[in-house]
Amino acid sequence: MTQLLIQTSAPDYAAWKSAFDTEGENIAAASLNTLQIWKGDGGAVLVLFEVANRENAQAWLDKQTAFGRGYQAQFLETA
Repeated sequence: MTQLLIQTSAPDYAAWKSAFDTEGENIAAASLNTLQIWKGDGGAVLVLFEVANRENAQAWLDKQTAFGRGYQAQFLETA
């Protein structure tokens, strides 16, 4: 199984979560299924997705980066 882990900074988590929720259709269209969201210290947010199609997921990630959303991302394989 392929997963995608992204990390971003969200000083206002409620605002970030609202924006993330409005992205739901695009996330689903990118063959991504949100598995878990974590909030960390200093406004850190991590999101783990299940990836059904890596090319679609990469295209979605590239769009997010082009829009100036600062994501650190890593595709992972279950070992």
